Amino acid sequence: MTEPITANHISVSYSGKQVVTDVSFAFKPGSLIGILGPNGAGKSTLMKAMLGLIRKDCGTVQIGNDPISRFRKTIAYVPQRSNIDWNFPIIVKDTVLLGTYPKLGLFRRPSGKDKELALDCLKQVGMEEFADRQIGELSGGQQQRVFLARALAQKADYFFLDEPFVGIDVSSEEVIISILRQLKQEGKTVFVVHHDLSKVKSYFDDLILMNKELIDAGPVEQVFQEKNMARAYNRPMAIFGDPGVQL
Repeated sequence: MTEPITANHISVSYSGKQVVTDVSFAFKPGSLIGILGPNGAGKSTLMKAMLGLIRKDCGTVQIGNDPISRFRKTIAYVPQRSNIDWNFPIIVKDTVLLGTYPKLGLFRRPSGKDKELALDCLKQVGMEEFADRQIGELSGGQQQRVFLARALAQKADYFFLDEPFVGIDVSSEEVIISILRQLKQEGKTVFVVHHDLSKVKSYFDDLILMNKELIDAGPVEQVFQEKNMARAYNRPMAIFGDPGVQL
């Protein structure tokens, strides 16, 4: 069973301009958590700051009573597709095999069991037939599935996905959300930067709603309210009737 994850007063700035201001929250293990907010709200920045991928002005992130840095081997991160070099010369099965590396240690090479695990993770996302294909030859949805398979190969307890549903086909989205729900059932904690309001209630247990500062954090029923959405987007809006809004 994983430990609860807590963020305390996270602030981040770029070139003297604050983009995340004093964000705090806590979530129990076994949660599927959406990070919502308008474009430029600092969603991806918050996620990267939580993981130590960018520098924070202040704030801490803990798992249980320990800093998140002690849990690096149990954390899987799937970045935005736009931040990945799809021209890098690597085939699909080797991309997934990279997920086993954090637990190998120095100078160890993947074993036969590691390779079997990578192929099994590809099967979970329905991509085993593409194992020998160059990663750059795949569609957006296929690429996203492969990177989810890489995360699965880490056997992580905490999953962080940055905009995994952007620019992908419906079939891939259904595969991905099904796997994320299964991870939640297994007691894993999953954070997802998300943009589609129409699927919030069906996808997530908990939400972080922000616009540089925290608007609210907690169960979907508590956070996904019109008054909160109006604060986040700086305008009145009907949360069930504005499918064109990009979060």
